[in-house]
Amino acid sequence: MYHEAMSQTELDRTAVEIFREYLRIPSVQPDIDYDECVAFLIKQAKSLDLPIKVYHVHPKKPIVVLTWVGTQPTKSSILLNSHMDVVPVFEDKWTHPPFSAHMDEQGNIYARGSQDMKSVGIQYLEAIRRLKLKGRRCQRTIHVSFVPDEEIGGVLGMKAFVHTADFKALNVGFALDESAPSPFEEFFMYYGERSMWHVEIKCAGNPGHGSIMLDNTAGEKLRVVIDRFMDFRASEKAKLTDLIDSAKLGTAGSVTSVNLTKIWGGVQSNVIPTDLSVVFDIRLAPSVDHEEFEATIKRWCEEAGPGVTYSFEQKNPQIEDTKLDDSNTFWTAFKKTCDEIGVKLIICICMGSTDNRFVREVGIPAFGFSPINRTPVLLHDNDEHLNKDIFLKGIQMYTKIIPSVANV
Repeated sequence: MYHEAMSQTELDRTAVEIFREYLRIPSVQPDIDYDECVAFLIKQAKSLDLPIKVYHVHPKKPIVVLTWVGTQPTKSSILLNSHMDVVPVFEDKWTHPPFSAHMDEQGNIYARGSQDMKSVGIQYLEAIRRLKLKGRRCQRTIHVSFVPDEEIGGVLGMKAFVHTADFKALNVGFALDESAPSPFEEFFMYYGERSMWHVEIKCAGNPGHGSIMLDNTAGEKLRVVIDRFMDFRASEKAKLTDLIDSAKLGTAGSVTSVNLTKIWGGVQSNVIPTDLSVVFDIRLAPSVDHEEFEATIKRWCEEAGPGVTYSFEQKNPQIEDTKLDDSNTFWTAFKKTCDEIGVKLIICICMGSTDNRFVREVGIPAFGFSPINRTPVLLHDNDEHLNKDIFLKGIQMYTKIIPSVANV
């Protein structure tokens, strides 16, 4: 018993150090050199005695896949995905340097990526390490993927990868990716995502001297456009308030969000501009009909006046949610195991966007699950951190969850 306890202690210590080593790699957007991440993952694959492949759909955008071959490799495989990139930091706003992986006396590890989502990638690997040390094998082959550029839309990462012959050869039948940290005892589990639209509205009008009250100006039209979008935003926000007031945790993803994110135009303070432009970030709830919503945008532009046009910077398609019923045996296995180990789930639609949307788009069922609870949500925020005990507890969860879905 003493020897086993020491072995567990050593395993935990090693896992935390590997996690912190990964966090110290500044894979921060933009213009990331992923070579250090790849070298780190090659080292992990060697320590786990797992084969590793590095795919390049695009130059300088590596996709790293470690593979644990199953006892029945002809069955469809399990994909455990995470992304290597992290968002920028405002270093002067941090208590500790954001790529130092400083651990304080309470065991809180401060680093960009500690929650989003380098923790999850290492938890996958460390769970597999523990399973292998116990001599465990799974029926299905497990692929652990580390992808680039999720934080800037995944265009040259997972979005491109799922359409390649290399991805098809992985024979993926089910995938896990990130959710969000939970400040509660329960854990968030995503079975679908809102569709992200970034729409630019351009308002053209009569230019002239700033002292003249001209008709048909770009500013008048811009006001109408902003009013229409913001009135809709207010109605959706009222729905969200009602849901939160009724204590329906995790329901934010069922409401369409609208935010004005960019506005520009004009040449000089005393010149009425020829055109003004505005961009809205819209996340469409799964229940929204995309054709109808685009028709609404078109109508708002027409109501603003002539010369008002819209275009899309991004326009994600409507993707079917992963089923949560007996037809999805991966769901029943996942849920049964969570119940058995006391993991209470808040089952919901993802508020933002993850690489799972690309996996679902090619017909593969996928869940978002980060085994992080009782943690302040600091995604993309200053002083992002994760407690080592929460991190280690997540590894233990995966030692149960991974075999449950890999033995379906």
